[in-house]
Amino acid sequence: MKFTLVTLTSLILILFIPSLVSIVQDTSSISQSQSLTYGKTIVSHPLRTFELGFFNLGNPNKIYLRISYKNIPIKTVVWVANGASPINDSSAILTLKNLGNLVLAHNNMVLWCTSSSNDAQNPIAALLDSGNLVIRYESAANAEAYLWQSFNYPSNTMVVGMKIGWDIKRNLSISLVAWKSYDDPTPGDFSWGIKLYPYPDMYMMKGTKKYHKAGPWNGLRFSGWPNLMPNKVYNYKFVSNK
Repeated sequence: MKFTLVTLTSLILILFIPSLVSIVQDTSSISQSQSLTYGKTIVSHPLRTFELGFFNLGNPNKIYLRISYKNIPIKTVVWVANGASPINDSSAILTLKNLGNLVLAHNNMVLWCTSSSNDAQNPIAALLDSGNLVIRYESAANAEAYLWQSFNYPSNTMVVGMKIGWDIKRNLSISLVAWKSYDDPTPGDFSWGIKLYPYPDMYMMKGTKKYHKAGPWNGLRFSGWPNLMPNKVYNYKFVSNK
């Protein structure tokens, strides 16, 4: 499905940080020889729409690795990596490991990391102008053959091009999860995604209990959303296949 911005408010790896790494300056990607530290950002290419870096949400003692719109005066956050594990100072570091995983560490402790089932040779982590943070082979012929992508692990926000639903091959549920509050990205009680019943249905869950549903897909729209129809603001698409 394709939507405009929608917001809901409400692995363990052994750490090895090389002693000699270069610090990212102004780039759209990280390679194995680089790391991202506080005060530096990665800017999406070529339109420079989004940036990835360490920021706080009002409390200087709670720092997060986040993706936000770059050119909006009030930083509009679309994704947070370590929502449940804020950092209390500026000594965190994000590193791309040789197997193709991003590792966020602080004081020699892993706070967050990605996981890929495939070992990567010459991987890079790149921020796209869609707001998607991806890990891929540097020389991949197919630029969309991602080893990992943040769009598969949303925070509380859906942006254009993101999908909500199930990756059936990997049994991966892709859903939005509410924040505790506007300035606290700790995962909250509410989530929004698709349940795999005989007919797919969109549910808002409060914990493990159903809170609201959109009605099953009837071939044109979710039956509980009669006003979901073509319009000039956004387009949507539903896909169900093997």
